[in-house]
Amino acid sequence: MIFVTVGTHYQGFERLIRKMDEIAGRINDEVIMQIGYTTYEPKNAKWFRFVEYEKMLEFIKNSDVIVCHGGAGTLLDALRFNRPIVIVPRLKKFGEVYDDHEVELAEALESAGRAIVVYDVEKLEDTIKNFMLMASKPIKRNRRLVNFLKEYLRGIDA
Repeated sequence: MIFVTVGTHYQGFERLIRKMDEIAGRINDEVIMQIGYTTYEPKNAKWFRFVEYEKMLEFIKNSDVIVCHGGAGTLLDALRFNRPIVIVPRLKKFGEVYDDHEVELAEALESAGRAIVVYDVEKLEDTIKNFMLMASKPIKRNRRLVNFLKEYLRGIDA
């Protein structure tokens, strides 16, 4: 199962949800999406806007791959369950965020070998397919990365 999540940001994430819905119509894997405030409603995938945190954790835990925005909370949960992550950060140039803070976190995870970052959603389908092949390999826990993310979150709260 591919789990797609855009978090609880007050803006939707049209670019990611529309593209993942297109992809869901072409692949055999089940796609479940948490779309938050996104106005587009998927036609080829199961979806919901929000659920309780425990249910989100269940989706993350049971997914083969997580496709998500670059939100720290989502990424920490994905790392906690050692799930493969494809990050599509919200970008300022598309009016999806006020700055490109999600890019910084996404790049840190990618450089640590814990995620793949996709900036151009036209490359998302090929990235997911390739990543699912690679994801069958076990992932080692990286305490240093988890500590970096915790410090990053503390910096956001300050």
